[in-house]
Amino acid sequence: MSEKDAAGDGNVRRFRALFLSDIHLGTRGCQAELLLDFLRYHEADKIYLVGDIIDGWRLRKTWYWPQTHNDVVQKILRKGRKGASIIYLPGNHDEFLRDYLGTHFGGVEVADSAIHETADGKRLLVIHGDQFDVVVRHAKWLAFLGDWAYVTALSLNTWVNIVRRKLGLTYWSLSAWAKLKVKNAVSFIGQFEQALASEAKRRGADGIICGHIHHPVMHDTHGTRYINTGDWVESCSAVAELQDGTFELIHWTRLRHQTAATPAPNPRAEAA
Repeated sequence: MSEKDAAGDGNVRRFRALFLSDIHLGTRGCQAELLLDFLRYHEADKIYLVGDIIDGWRLRKTWYWPQTHNDVVQKILRKGRKGASIIYLPGNHDEFLRDYLGTHFGGVEVADSAIHETADGKRLLVIHGDQFDVVVRHAKWLAFLGDWAYVTALSLNTWVNIVRRKLGLTYWSLSAWAKLKVKNAVSFIGQFEQALASEAKRRGADGIICGHIHHPVMHDTHGTRYINTGDWVESCSAVAELQDGTFELIHWTRLRHQTAATPAPNPRAEAA
């Protein structure tokens, strides 16, 4: 079957690998509907879930699990049943899964980190990245305080975007904008990237793919390939490896309108 046939009536893209992180299912800030849209139009032979997919921190405090969050889980598992290899690399918000490293759940492999080999022979370390966040590693109470402040910003962000939708404007992240305006946050991002790039070199890898800091980017500033997948709270972004081994950083809020202009994938085929 050709790629066009597999896509049915929709504008589906197929990749060698797809990298998603920081979905934060179980929180009100999770952009589950946007992620469901993204998953309808993107397929991959291998899917890496690069941590903080489920927000155990928030769920322990307040249970929040709407149908759309369940739909995201089912959509990902369905891709596994259809042949995609799925690797789940837990982060700090879903650290409870680190008790199950090396096991499989419903066809999903749980691992602390992975080496992804690209089509052009590169070896990339894939890891969530919280292990290199000094705050999370050495002062967890500060991380929880930061989580509270962050959730407050996300709540404001939700109301801002309700108004923007009514005005016909696209999604915009208040908290992402605020973080980049803070000098210390920009400094932290640079230090985090340097630490992860150094770890990739230490392990003999050609680069690293991570998440954790909700800052999607691809560059070679630190002497090796650094790729951050972003998140599905602020950026609504993912990283994909194309068939030739090149990488693409996908910002779904920028692309979804032109993608949605084509007919949606066949719902009967979707349920298969």
